[in-house]
Amino acid sequence: MAFGRLQRSAGAPPMSDINMTPLIDVMLVLLVIFMITAPLMTSSLKLDLPRAEGAKPTDAAQFVTLAIDPQGRFFWGDEQVGIEALRLRVREAALRNPATEVQLRADRSVTYGRVAELIGIVQDGGLSRVGFVTESKTEPMR
Repeated sequence: MAFGRLQRSAGAPPMSDINMTPLIDVMLVLLVIFMITAPLMTSSLKLDLPRAEGAKPTDAAQFVTLAIDPQGRFFWGDEQVGIEALRLRVREAALRNPATEVQLRADRSVTYGRVAELIGIVQDGGLSRVGFVTESKTEPMR
């Protein structure tokens, strides 16, 4: 009976280079995802905000955004809400942190009474810091 050699043949040497192709593929996919989603992250509610000279951005740690569109509808962020749902959400935000700031965005065509109604709802809910969001007078008109 004949036996084969007992020695093993030397295999391929270990590869010491990093394959960059999968890393580049993942980075390109992430780049495309961010390019598509970045424009969507801005507010989709289109308002004609009033212009003011001394308007400066706030540095509040926690804030909620409320808006009133030209038809007088209320929005929590970009979601349209009714008055009762708005009252509930304001109370919940006040319970979480009473120092939460409300950033109010109102179209310039909205009546003062509607804005005052929203401020009343906010204050009844327990939030007292209200900031009005405006556009700078130096920005070009849209």
